Amino acid sequence: MPPRQPAPTSRTGSGAQTIASQRVERASAVEVPPNAAGPFFVGQTELSAEALVQQVLARNPSLAEISAAARAAQARYPQVTSLEDPMLGVQVAPGAFGSNTVDGGYRVEISQKLPWPGKLDARGQGAMAEARAAGSDVEDMRLQLTENARAAFFDYYEIERALEVNREGLELLDKFHDEAESRYEKRAGEQQEILQADVEIGTQRERRLTLDRRREVAIARINTLLHESPDAPLPPPAKDVSRDSAVPDVVVLRQAALEHRPDLHALASRIAADRAAVALAKKEFCPDVELMAAYDSMWQERPLRSQVGIRVNLPAQVSRRYAAIAEAQSRVAQREAALARQTDQVNFQVQEAVAQVHESEKIVALFESKTLRASRENVEAARRSFGAGKIPFLSLIEAQRNLVMVQDRYYEAIASLGRRRATLERVIGGPFDAPTHAGEPGCHVPLSAGVNHP
Repeated sequence: MPPRQPAPTSRTGSGAQTIASQRVERASAVEVPPNAAGPFFVGQTELSAEALVQQVLARNPSLAEISAAARAAQARYPQVTSLEDPMLGVQVAPGAFGSNTVDGGYRVEISQKLPWPGKLDARGQGAMAEARAAGSDVEDMRLQLTENARAAFFDYYEIERALEVNREGLELLDKFHDEAESRYEKRAGEQQEILQADVEIGTQRERRLTLDRRREVAIARINTLLHESPDAPLPPPAKDVSRDSAVPDVVVLRQAALEHRPDLHALASRIAADRAAVALAKKEFCPDVELMAAYDSMWQERPLRSQVGIRVNLPAQVSRRYAAIAEAQSRVAQREAALARQTDQVNFQVQEAVAQVHESEKIVALFESKTLRASRENVEAARRSFGAGKIPFLSLIEAQRNLVMVQDRYYEAIASLGRRRATLERVIGGPFDAPTHAGEPGCHVPLSAGVNHP
């Protein structure tokens, strides 16, 4: 079910402003230090995903930008709920200046415009709803930056592991090359075996160049998220990436997403703001009142010099007011349709993300339980058979090539799992294995609810 829309709140002076302030206090507290000096990961020999997320949330200017927008929205409340400034007027009769026949005089007038009861209330409710929506936008940006940081980390992780596999493969190919040369010198092998080893070594060195380029791009992406120079040095990514927490049942996650997704909360708050605009448009049929007090010394009769009065506007332009109501009601209908559409999209995103995470988990488990071990054993068996002269050198090269491919695909599967789990956490509104405070954006799903423990 979509998030409940905020109930109307009556204006009670500074109390209503305090409510709006509390709504966005945590969201608008983000500050990004401009070019803070010093390395980010002092004393760290490796980069973890959590450390990267923490630094990105602390430094990325996108969060500071949208947090400033949230503070600006919060500052709208005291503006729209305040009365207009009182007006002071002074009048004199210039024709009486220097006259010998009439006395000079002046008129002083002060007035205050008072809107019809309920208008300021409606404006305040709309401003508070927009402030809540802006606070939800900040939380949504947090989720997006967290996903981007985790995805960048796992790109970095995948490339580093591929480079490690490449180095190990080249070392093994060098040994194969030496064995082929030794056999050729003993007239037990052919020169073609040496050439085959050279070709495979060249292929792996070419792959190394591609991996080096991808590593530079991955580092630049991370540094850009950190608001740092693209070529700033980074520690290598951690080799051990934790993936122990179980994924709750998809039904539980869908419900959690509908309760905690910040974009749904933002839409619900904007619907409340549009409904406040409808209420305000209806009250425009009621006149505003202007109270006036004056002192006019130009009256000869003293009792007439002190004056009080009242002015009201006549809401005669009804067609304009009906059109304003229709416009506001149409905006409500538009927002409600957008909320329904986004709710459907959230349900689909959760279903898709869970399916992708489960697929990646099964692929990683298959590699760890069977494929990796079989590939390594295949290389060892091929090496023994080649040494015994039972298979050609090309079969040994092919076995080694398959091992490299399997290892690359294994680390690619681990990185894909990490990226997909990051996407799942974004689409459900936060980590599914970390507690949050009640009523705050972010998802906490008890692991006892629909989880299949191993």
